[in-house]
Amino acid sequence: MKNIIYSLLFVGTLFACENKNTENNSENTAKTEEKPVEQANIGFFGEKITEDDAIPADQLLANMKGADSLKVKIKGKIIECCKKKGCWMTVDIGNGKSLRVSFKDYGFFVPKDGDGKEAIFSGIARKSVTKEADLKHFAEDASKSKEEIAKIKGDKEEVEFEADGVIIK
Repeated sequence: MKNIIYSLLFVGTLFACENKNTENNSENTAKTEEKPVEQANIGFFGEKITEDDAIPADQLLANMKGADSLKVKIKGKIIECCKKKGCWMTVDIGNGKSLRVSFKDYGFFVPKDGDGKEAIFSGIARKSVTKEADLKHFAEDASKSKEEIAKIKGDKEEVEFEADGVIIK
């Protein structure tokens, strides 16, 4: 009788382990499918958007004349991405200026090595004041040197962008 009970426990354990491995395999497959997109540094992030009606990044400020915020889709070149998580990127908007793009509800990230790539992103641009502490934090995220970070003094008036969807090409 003991042998039958031990045999049943052994078989039950095998089935339990087999199910866990199946679950882990499906998780690993999902992770593997995401990784090539990040390695290729292209793809869709956040909500699925299209390139339709995207304005060039250097036209953003002209389109915002007289407005504190604007819902818009923009196309521009990424200057740099957050090197720690990919939780923000800066985009060239012309005349030596850049636009910091964050992602809605911190709900998605972009590849950390997207520098120099073209991006299309949709969301809301807002005029704001970025505090000195936040500017230093962003510089740390961008792997700036301690000397560069120490040079950051005072708050900065700028336009910020909260994207709900991004395409990187």
